[in-house]
Amino acid sequence: MTAPAGRSAVRERGGVPDAAGVMVLGACAVWSLLSAYGREARPEGVLLAVLAVAAGYACGRICGSLLPVAAAATVALAALGLALASPDGIHGIPATTAAPAPGHTGADAALSALAAGAACCAASAAGPPVLRFALRLLALGIAGAAAALGSAAGCLAALGVLLCSLAASRMRRRLVGLAGLALAAGLMAGLSWAVAEDALPDGLSVSLEGHLTRNRVLLWEDAVELAKEYPVLGAGPDRFGGLSPTAQQSPESDGKPHSAALQQAAEQGVVGVALLGAAFGWVLYGLWRSPRPTPVVLTAGAALTALAAFASVGNALSFTPVTAGAGLLAGLATARPLREDAPEPRLEPTRRSS
Repeated sequence: MTAPAGRSAVRERGGVPDAAGVMVLGACAVWSLLSAYGREARPEGVLLAVLAVAAGYACGRICGSLLPVAAAATVALAALGLALASPDGIHGIPATTAAPAPGHTGADAALSALAAGAACCAASAAGPPVLRFALRLLALGIAGAAAALGSAAGCLAALGVLLCSLAASRMRRRLVGLAGLALAAGLMAGLSWAVAEDALPDGLSVSLEGHLTRNRVLLWEDAVELAKEYPVLGAGPDRFGGLSPTAQQSPESDGKPHSAALQQAAEQGVVGVALLGAAFGWVLYGLWRSPRPTPVVLTAGAALTALAAFASVGNALSFTPVTAGAGLLAGLATARPLREDAPEPRLEPTRRSS
């Protein structure tokens, strides 16, 4: 009697992550409207991103419940085909110059990481060894395709997700792995803020500035100044381009600071930054409580952490295919399959004692 009661208790608490997600995404949408009230701001971009995440998450939950392996493999193949069909930019991300803009590059790399994560999630959930090998080979092919398209960051991210998936197959405590992923994402966000505040040693700052470009560092500095001027409400959604001197002086600027955390701080204040962190925390919490196997959970977490890293130093979250893909992968990794698996081994001693 003890084992069924334990499983029912877990099933009853399974709705907590979904309720938390509704509250977090709803708060993101409401706060964007509040920070735009009475100003010439445009919260439509934030609302579209929230809608894309919610729609992708719902679709992932449904497809992951019906066909856990096939749905994840299909997502990986679709993302790979999307990148190959548009070598100058993924669908919805048109190339405006001969060389892709930094935001486009980050979006392509983020999409490669999500595609590799979906393929590895399918491999971790698959039964036959041949199928697992083929799906991991697909993830390797995604890394090769990213390299062929000139996205070195996408190639490295896809390879990193594949390695994390192989390592996750030997891990039993998902909480430790998810905590490490949360720490990595927090360090990336803190690094961008430290660069903007010039709080790093001179040698490290010069090295990072060489990779990030001086223009992006100046954009980050403008974002920090706006965050200090409007600490609570922010300057308003989509107003950074009109208030940043660097963005106004750059002929090819898209009006974004190319850092999700700094953009939230500049346009929606400290509350916006807290909501962005809460959204990532909700995803990790949902993965922790997911009924899917631990390798699937940690693989999805690694791919989403790679996306968070690209968003910390780029403009990846400004593109709908990326935000929808993130929600889709999170939904696939937290879906409860229709066919219940056998009880976990740790429940067996309790059953025999009963």
